[in-house]
Amino acid sequence: MQRVKRRLAAIMCADVAQYSKLMERDEDGTLDRLKNYRDVMSSLTGRHNGRIVNTWGDAVIIEFGSVMEAVQCAVEIQNELTHRNADLPDINRMEFRIGINLGDIMVEGEDIYGDGVNVAARLQELSPRGGIMLSKSVHDQVKTKMAVGFEPLGPQHVKNVSEPVETYSVRLGGRNAPAKSDRDPTKENGGKSRNGRNTAEEKPNLDRDTQAVANGFEQARRWLRAQPKRVRSCVFMIGFFFVLNLLTSGLSTLWFVWPSLPFAVMLVWHFLVGQREKKLGGGPQHGE
Repeated sequence: MQRVKRRLAAIMCADVAQYSKLMERDEDGTLDRLKNYRDVMSSLTGRHNGRIVNTWGDAVIIEFGSVMEAVQCAVEIQNELTHRNADLPDINRMEFRIGINLGDIMVEGEDIYGDGVNVAARLQELSPRGGIMLSKSVHDQVKTKMAVGFEPLGPQHVKNVSEPVETYSVRLGGRNAPAKSDRDPTKENGGKSRNGRNTAEEKPNLDRDTQAVANGFEQARRWLRAQPKRVRSCVFMIGFFFVLNLLTSGLSTLWFVWPSLPFAVMLVWHFLVGQREKKLGGGPQHGE
């Protein structure tokens, strides 16, 4: 009998959201897409020195020797799959939930067991579609070393784990959400400076306004990237005519409306058809 060994490892668990519904709608297409997406995950796993432990059903378990490599791999996986989903109708998009934990695991042959694996699996269940959920042990190792943001979600009670798990969601392409305990220097001393004047009056909060604008552009960019190619093309052409209008006539004559009209009609038609397909498909459901 082979002796069970133990080691510390970063474990990634990934699972397809609404997999049963996708299979019910299109078995052959869903299975082909799952194989293609797993090839992407396998390639990125190898690039980050990970080891795929198991791939039962629509789930994947991957072991990493480095927490940084695990989180970076997960970010690249979600970005690549988002790009591949962009040209698909909403009802056919395959999105993974990912959970990552750093913990002690038991190793028997090629298999791994223990709370280190169980917590990663439960974090995956808490993750939003296309998202990444981290335990505190992972977050503490990467919070200052990656160009992504993190949102603290507090302790979560998860199945088969006695103690609540402190969780963090990765904000892909975003900044850190402020922790509840963060101190606001403008609120110290009753929100006043030494001379008694309100610090908010002394200095306009430009950072907040700038961040709001940046967040708006980021949300628009992510929305556009998630749309099918024909939608992106229509938006691009409308934007092109608008910019050309500004450069040649300013806002005095808005002639860009007329050449943009066919593209606007195509956009309206696309969204009307999309809403009809969603209704016929039974509407969105929460993950299994």
